[in-house]
Amino acid sequence: MLKMNDISKIYRTDLVETHALSGVNLTVEEGEFIAVTGPSGSGKTTFLNITGLLETFEEGQYFLDGEDVSQLSDKHLSRLRNEKIGFIFQGFNLISDLNLYDNIEVPLIFRGLNKQIRKQRIEESLELVGLGSRANHFPAQLSGGQQQRVAIARALAGKPRFLLADEPTGNLDTMMARQVMELLQEINRQGTTLIMVTHDNELAQRAHRNIQILDGQLSDIAKSQLTDLAV
Repeated sequence: MLKMNDISKIYRTDLVETHALSGVNLTVEEGEFIAVTGPSGSGKTTFLNITGLLETFEEGQYFLDGEDVSQLSDKHLSRLRNEKIGFIFQGFNLISDLNLYDNIEVPLIFRGLNKQIRKQRIEESLELVGLGSRANHFPAQLSGGQQQRVAIARALAGKPRFLLADEPTGNLDTMMARQVMELLQEINRQGTTLIMVTHDNELAQRAHRNIQILDGQLSDIAKSQLTDLAV
């Protein structure tokens, strides 16, 4: 489903050249749950942005469903992001003056789906995350854990090929974090591929595979090798 060959990303200024990613190779099969760990500054954010088609890269190839994304226009990349990738952020990124229904509907409108399909997808996704009765509530009326569930529902309503989760429990207390992780695991068991960046090794243990990024280089690691990493 997703394949990277020798991906490299370099940030340049007048005085400094920073190799954010160096020769990254990765294959992700449909239905996998992958946790990406590594210390701050290791290249996790760059990896996430490239995987989510938010950044370009200098060298290598990235195939998404067999399509080489390095050859695509910005317009085509935007369409792929909207249709194939669901994003879950640490900060929820909900629109405060829209209710839950409307928050989930916004990206579906941009995709051009008709009103009836949008309604069906919104209701299904809210039911899946246990908030079917809260469609008319606003984000400020919910707990942090509930807001993250709305963010997950928003991502799922687009029926993405895979979910990218960036520290999805970073703003939650321990109990809420576990509830959100249990929900993500259940979504993965139902067939959705999940790639999660996390500093929490307890959460990383829940994944099928663990990948560590260090100094821009990526490697698979055994769960028994997971160590605490500084933020």
